[in-house]
Amino acid sequence: MGTVGLLIFFAVVGSAICAKARVAGGAVVFALVGLVLFIGTPAGAGLPGMVADFLAAVGAASEPLTGGGSEAVG
Repeated sequence: MGTVGLLIFFAVVGSAICAKARVAGGAVVFALVGLVLFIGTPAGAGLPGMVADFLAAVGAASEPLTGGGSEAVG
């Protein structure tokens, strides 16, 4: 578990270095690697479920504003 934490730390540092050097592609790749490593840990295993719940809540909250999404405009 300690090595995964170290790899996540290096991914965050690499992403910050790439962002400072204005290399957007490298920063995105390092950030994605860090995110994948974090989701693979027990602490981050619930993250996909939390994101899905959040997006479902946003969709339910915006439903009255969009008319439920089943009505066509025009």
